[in-house]
Amino acid sequence: MGELGRIHQLIFPLGGHQVSLNIEAIIMTWIVIAILLLFGYLAARKHGRVPRPMQIVGELFVAQFFGLAEDALDKKRAEKYGPLICALFMFLVLSNWLGIIPHLEEPTKDLNTPLSLGLMGFIIAHYAGIRSKGFKAYASEYFQPMFFMMPLNLIGELAKIVSISFRLFGNIMGGSIIILVVSYLTYSVVIPPLLNAFFGLFVGTIQAFVFTMLTVVYISVQVK
Repeated sequence: MGELGRIHQLIFPLGGHQVSLNIEAIIMTWIVIAILLLFGYLAARKHGRVPRPMQIVGELFVAQFFGLAEDALDKKRAEKYGPLICALFMFLVLSNWLGIIPHLEEPTKDLNTPLSLGLMGFIIAHYAGIRSKGFKAYASEYFQPMFFMMPLNLIGELAKIVSISFRLFGNIMGGSIIILVVSYLTYSVVIPPLLNAFFGLFVGTIQAFVFTMLTVVYISVQVK
């Protein structure tokens, strides 16, 4: 139980302030990135008319998420944002699955990871909205239906970052706590491996998909 809440930090001074970095989250994130780069290399290497297994998996991911992006946006915007949506899902699902492997942790268990991705989606969505509508039309929407609603509309947009980030963080962290507590109570016999598979594979996949689809919806709302 001593593992619960333990964070390995790198603390160093910067500009008169103490900066703390979560070492585990950084290392696990780079492991995920390395796996994805390896997967991309294997899927794209020597691709041909008769696809190999890795090529099939890669094309399946790309086709499915480009299709979802096209349904939510349109064909032209799907070509622009499709790679982002596909990469976001693959990063999240692999991050959530990483905890299944012994001695590895999910990067999404650190709030900074989902919060950064939520902020990224927020910035991209609003940038896309400004590009699509023009700044004047974009800004005027915050004063609808009445001008005094602007503060509430602004808070509502900022709340999306909190909502999408804490949903992912809460599910992944909550699953990790349940697994750790049950493992301690049952001495890691039978039930914990099943819980690990449930929270890692099932819940991890669902939460990655929900986060990705909400990002697509946020972009769609801004550009239409």
